Order: sequence, then C-alpha cells, then structure tokens
Amino acid sequence: MRAFFAHSTPDLDHADWQLLAEHLGNVAHLAAVRAAPFTCEALAETAGLLHDIGKYSTDFQRRLAGEAVRVDHATRGALVAIERYPGIGQLLAYIIAGHHSGLANGIESGERTALRERLTRAGLPPLLDVWQHEIKLPLELKPPPLKTHSRERAMFQLSFLVRMLFSCLVDADYLDTEAFYNRIECREALRGIPLPSLIALRDQLDSYLKDFTVAHPIDQLRGTILHHVRAQAGLSPGLFSLTVPTGGGKTLTSLAFALDHALMHGLRRVIYVIPFTSIVEQTATSFRQALGALGEAAVLEHHSAFVASTNNEEPQAREKLRLAMENWDAPIIVTTAVQFFESLFAARPSRCRKLHNIAGSVVILDEAQTLPLKLLRPTIAAIDELARNYGCTLVLCTATQPALNAPEFCGGLENVRELAPDPASLYRQLDRVRVGHLGDVEDAALVARLQGHEQVLCIVNNRRHARALYQAIAEQPGACHLSTLMCARHRSVVLAEVRERLNQGAPCRLVATSLIEAGVDVSFPVVYRAEAGLDSIAQAAGRCNRHGKERAEDSPVWVFAPAGDTWLPPPELKQFAQAGREVLRHHGEAPLAPAAITAYFQHLYWQQGDDALDRHDLLELLRRSRLDGLPFETLAARYRLIETTQIAVIVPYDEEARAALAALDHVPSCGGVARRLQTYLVQVPMRALAELRAVGAVQPVAEARWGEQFLALMNPDLYSPDYGLWWEEPTFVSLANTII
Repeated sequence: MRAFFAHSTPDLDHADWQLLAEHLGNVAHLAAVRAAPFTCEALAETAGLLHDIGKYSTDFQRRLAGEAVRVDHATRGALVAIERYPGIGQLLAYIIAGHHSGLANGIESGERTALRERLTRAGLPPLLDVWQHEIKLPLELKPPPLKTHSRERAMFQLSFLVRMLFSCLVDADYLDTEAFYNRIECREALRGIPLPSLIALRDQLDSYLKDFTVAHPIDQLRGTILHHVRAQAGLSPGLFSLTVPTGGGKTLTSLAFALDHALMHGLRRVIYVIPFTSIVEQTATSFRQALGALGEAAVLEHHSAFVASTNNEEPQAREKLRLAMENWDAPIIVTTAVQFFESLFAARPSRCRKLHNIAGSVVILDEAQTLPLKLLRPTIAAIDELARNYGCTLVLCTATQPALNAPEFCGGLENVRELAPDPASLYRQLDRVRVGHLGDVEDAALVARLQGHEQVLCIVNNRRHARALYQAIAEQPGACHLSTLMCARHRSVVLAEVRERLNQGAPCRLVATSLIEAGVDVSFPVVYRAEAGLDSIAQAAGRCNRHGKERAEDSPVWVFAPAGDTWLPPPELKQFAQAGREVLRHHGEAPLAPAAITAYFQHLYWQQGDDALDRHDLLELLRRSRLDGLPFETLAARYRLIETTQIAVIVPYDEEARAALAALDHVPSCGGVARRLQTYLVQVPMRALAELRAVGAVQPVAEARWGEQFLALMNPDLYSPDYGLWWEEPTFVSLANTII
C-alpha cells in the first residue's frame, strides 16, 4: 500500500518522514489528554484524528515531495465532521478548519471570509479513501457535558467550548510536529523537563512565611488574615472573594490559599492575573523571593510587552522559556488582565493555544475592581464559565470588592464565598486614614497646600496635570514626580529616593499619576487625590499611614476636584468620579467601608446601564447566533481591553541601557538583550511615534538584524530627568549623532 506522510525531511527515500496516520494518532491522544480536565476527551480526540485528513490527497503528497502546489488540507476534515456527526460536528468544523488560520466567523459578515464559504468552496483536492483504513473514528459523539447557565447564554457557552477544544488541538498539533523535528534534527527536547511540584512550592512558601518578623502593629493582623484564609482551602472549588483593605497582605495570602486549595482538590497550577503591566515583574519577583531556589523555574511571567528570555544568553534556557510561554506550561503564571481575558475571546491559534491549561487551575484576579466597564458583562460571563464548566477556582482579590454578585448584578456571579475574616471588621481594624472632600480647588491653591506639608503625596488623573503641578513645586525641597512617561528603571530610582526621604523624615513632596496606586509600598502622612472612583480613592488611601503608625485622625486623605476646564478627566473617569462623589455624600463617616464600596459599584453599574457594560453587544450577538453561525473573528476583534495602540520606545536612561542597545549589533540572539531592556520602555501613542520618527528622534536600533523590533529614543533632549519623555512640543530637535 502507498505510504502517506504528514511531514517531510530532505531525505528523498522517505525513510525518516512522519507517517500521516502516526501524526493523526499522536495529535488525537495529546488533544484528548488536554481536554480531560473538562471531560471532553472524545471530542478533542476526534478533532485530532480529523484535523489533517486533507493530507490524504495526491496534491498534498506532491507538495511534501517538493512541488510548488498550494493545498487546503484543513477544510476536508471539517466537512467530514459535519457529515459524520450532525450538530456536534459543526463545533469540530470550526476547530479543524481553523487549526492553522484561526477560528473563522460562521456567518456572512461582509468583512471576513465566513466558515460557510470555506466549506462550500469548489476546487478542494479529492480525498483518497485510504484515510478510512488508517484511522478509526468513533461511531457517534455525545453532546458536551456542560452545566448550562441559561438559554440566553447557550451560544456563549458553546463558543467558549469551541475555543477550549481549539486550544487542545492546536497545542497537540504543535507539540507533535515540534517533537518530530527535534528528533530529526537531533535537538534536545526542552519540554517535559520536570518542574517544581505544587507541594514543594507550598512547603517552600511555608518556610518563608515562618521567618516573617512582626515589624509593625499591622503585621500581626496580616498573620491573622493569612491563617484564616488558608484554613478555608478545603472548600469546594468555585468562586471566591478576598476582600482585604490595602496593606492587609493580599498578595502572599492569596498565593498561599491558591497552593493549599490546588493541592487539596487536585488542581494543576496557579494563575495570577494583574491589571497593570507595570507590576507584573514586581509580583513575579515577590513570588520568586518567597519560593526561594524553586521560584526561578516555577514562576512564569507573561504579558504583552514581555519578550521571552532569561537573564543570560544561554540559547537552551531562552528557548525553554519561550516554549513555556506558548502554552503556559508552568506551575505559577503571572500575567495581565489583557493577556488573560483577551485570550479567552481570541481566534488566533497562537493566542488560544494556552487556554486548555487554564482549566483545572486556581485563578487569582488581583484588583478585581479594575475589570473594564465596557466589557464587564462578557467578562463576568467568562469568569462564570471557567468556574462552571472548566474546573477552575477564581478568587476576586481586592480591597474594594466590585458588586458583581447575582441578583444585585443582572447576569452576575452566583455563590461567591468570602475568604477574609469579616471584611467590615477588617476595615475598622485597618482604618488608618480620614477621607475629606475639599470641593473645587484651583492649581494655585493646591500648590500652596503641597508647599505647606513637609511630606505629601498628590495623585492626579493625567500626565499633563502631574507635570504642571511638579513644575510649580520643583524648587521646593524634596519635590519629585512619577508618571508612565518615565521608564520603569527611572521610576525605581525616584521611588528609592522617596522611601529614603520618608524613612529619614526629610522633606518629600511627590506628584504622581495613578500608577503610584498599583501596589507601590510607600507611606505618606497626608495624601491629596484628584476626584476619581471610590476604588481609586481607596487605593490612594493605601499610600497614607500604610503601616498604621499614626492615628487615623492625623492621617488625612483629601479628595479635590481640579477647578476649571484645563484638566478635565476623560468621560469614563468622569463617570467614576460622579459615582464616587454621590456615595461620599451618603457614607461620609466611613467612605471606604465595604458598605460604601458596594453602594459605589451598584451606583456606577446602574448609572452605566446594561448596554454600556457590554458596549460592543457581544452577549447579544451570541444570543442571536446559531450553531453554524458563531462569530469568532468578530468577538476577537471587539473584545479589546485596551483599544488605543501604543508602541514601546526604549529610553537609554543609563549606561546599562546604552550597553544593551550596543549589544544588539553583535549578539547571536536578541532574547537576553530584550529582557535587559524591559525596564527602559515607555509606551508612546502611534501618532506621537510617527512625529518622533519623522524628525529622527526615534529610530530602530540594529535594523538590518532585527528590523523595527527595537525602537530607541535618539534625542536625549526629549527625556527629562524630572518627568521623563515628552513629545507634546511644537518642534523637535533633530538628531545629530547616535546615542550608542
């Protein structure tokens, strides 16, 4: 019988080519294993058997032999799935047809090629009957064992299942192909290398926590919270909240609970989801420190700006990390909300590949109050679905718990169990500040107030305002400034100086944007906060009297409304501020207590209305869909947490940055250099970047070797040691010489 192959090599006698039946069998097995955590092994296995049967064609085998023939080998399997398995086969058709190109819309969209077009296209190469002798398909497939939510959400649940099965197939296909070529090219397999077990990580964390010293009165309460939360690890998997005021030790407490809970219930990994890219590395570093020697191998950080690399140039280690990032094959993942949630609605194979590894995991949603309003309803639906059908435990971890529970929130979360010991009591015990409202305040009056304090923090809502206020107090002792216009290394230098001044009792007047609220450990005696949502005010309050050394009465947090039209907040932030102001009126005695926070979020959601909480109408789009019309490409295009595109520019802030940029001219691989440059990035809007490039102020480094991957600031005059990068000038000074 003629042999049919899946993958070829230069060997003309075909001795080491991979047999097609072998590849289909391997992928089917690997896909089934990956679907086991959500009990869909048979569906995944069948998708694996069918995904490449289009290679049983004369045209494809000619292509493997070197002929220039274009062949669609994915659509045939989709057609067989629909023919053999009415109904359920349609789900498999999306997966099989898209295992290279991505999940297609199943409807006519006018903008994209619908799956229906592919399935009815003429000219597909004839499928040879030999495939039926080489692989054995099941006689029937049962519907997936989904726990239904409601009729309105049925298509959402099925679309979610398709993505999870798609993840299993794509990962299995990649892995088997990778293993084949590793073997052919005599490369050492880097996957499957033993990683630290969860029990070893839990034991190491226990050892670290035992050595914790009680340095402040609040540390004893943090210990009480830790023990109470860990004692509930035996509760059945599902939805939890962890409502602990800022400074209560949520980060390590949630990690300890996650490891305990995973071990008790056979869950596979811990995924820590953070809203801000700026603190992913900070959190990952904290975990590695707590986990000692095991931390480096156990903790994988993955976000949109991260380039897969290690701290050295050793190729094998870099490749291992890159491979792990592709499918989240690590015990502890630290990632961003953008990476996590956009992947759950994605359509591309590379973005979906890791999804099956979310099933059977403990997911900590840090700062859960930051879930985006415009996508809140589909995001809640995704959280519910992970807990309902994919064996996940999800913990909404925050000081300001959003009111997402049903029935208060339409379509909200059910049976969310609180892990913290009496949040209302915790608030009273950790109440370290007094919040007051100053009303409208002109900049001149605000500057006078800042000058009147030796140590003060002022947080405003935009970078231009922060710069203007800083410039107004720049001559005052201890004047400092922080914003995302400064690279992370620069911010670290400023924060080190701020902490030193605070510890010594020296003058320290810091003007910052809201980035200071993202888990930054500083403690000022007084804080001013421009009007914002009540959750932001609570975060600002966490930078005041952080360790409870002073009486709450002596630690004011002053909320103010910037006067005039100069510093108007964006419309969404204005809505947050209005809701916050309304709740402050009614909860003035305890504006940061859980009751006030709940009232704030309820008011905010009511003010927005259901339509605004699903701005792109994703749930309604799915509700109106049919099984053969699921809009995968449309969902992926519309579910974007950040809609404005920004590009990272490298700032040659110090000698280390300049040396790393210079190394790009000669290093054999750029991975290690990219990691070294991570803390020197500033995100720039596309329009501003175009202007900077037009005058030569930003240029690609080593473009001949790396293309435009490394855009660097070439005009040092545009980066201030006080406030960072500034492009909003009428003219730019053109570059005379390179900075290298």
